[in-house]
Amino acid sequence: MNAAVPHVPVLLQEVVAALNPQGGDLIVDATLGAGGYTRRLLDAGATVHAFDRDPDAIAAIRGNPGKWPELESDPPRLVLHPRRFSEMAEGLAEAGIDRVDGVVMDIGVSSMQLDQAARGFAFAADGPLDMRMSREGPSAADFVNQADEAEIADVLYLYGEERQSRRVARAIVAARPLTTTGELARVVRKALGHRPGAPKDPATRSFQAIRIHVNGELDELDAGLAAAEALLRPGGRLAVVAFHSLEDRRVKHFLRDASGAGRSTSRHLPQIAAGAAPTFAQVAKGVRPGEAELTANPRSRSATLRSAVRTEAPARTFHRSAA
Repeated sequence: MNAAVPHVPVLLQEVVAALNPQGGDLIVDATLGAGGYTRRLLDAGATVHAFDRDPDAIAAIRGNPGKWPELESDPPRLVLHPRRFSEMAEGLAEAGIDRVDGVVMDIGVSSMQLDQAARGFAFAADGPLDMRMSREGPSAADFVNQADEAEIADVLYLYGEERQSRRVARAIVAARPLTTTGELARVVRKALGHRPGAPKDPATRSFQAIRIHVNGELDELDAGLAAAEALLRPGGRLAVVAFHSLEDRRVKHFLRDASGAGRSTSRHLPQIAAGAAPTFAQVAKGVRPGEAELTANPRSRSATLRSAVRTEAPARTFHRSAA
């Protein structure tokens, strides 16, 4: 991580207010990262079970016991789970837990991942074309060098909302093999006619799309939301921060459907059946960062917080993706 750009938890005050942690509460931080939310929840007296599939994030917390004494308290008030948040129910079951008071999810790539060129998430500095949050499985380089042109175009269109996806995919295939973030960014810029000084680099959409695909992020989000619904006790609170429209729409539709206000748009998350009781209530409108936060942390500009409170209704059943 670049020490000049420290990780700053987005919408921290608003997230804590939505979760309303009390002493003795058990809360899941589904996306540990640098531990910004976890630190505040611990300070409020909660016990936190924190998940992260990135081994670097887990190692950083474990390697700093002075900052995280709750790891060694008796009983520990901070328990780390080096696994995907879609597996939170399984991870908590192994710890003998089947109900929690709160779940917070901060969706997408972390500042630490963006700022390490070696992780290959961004093109601000050249690095290997990797993008794997867990450091396991096929990398971004594997995808762009092995997938056919039609599949690449579909990924860019679906996950990056790139309107010229076919042109970009054709350029990527013609330029193969690609091994670094800089090479991929240059290919995309050339295909789209990059104008230096433009407010948004045209490679941004393609990098977002490939990252989402490599990490299975939208299926992961669906499964994580369903796991949170199953784990939260009546009155338990869910808070989700999303950073782009695809994620935020997923969360918005999930809460709309779970509250009985709409029809499910995901094949993995069923709607409330006619006459059935909603599983979430008190669904808050999306909250965006204020001017002070935007000035202090420009990376927060696209963040939206959505929150809701679990009802007493039984959790819905859902179907996990084969992926």
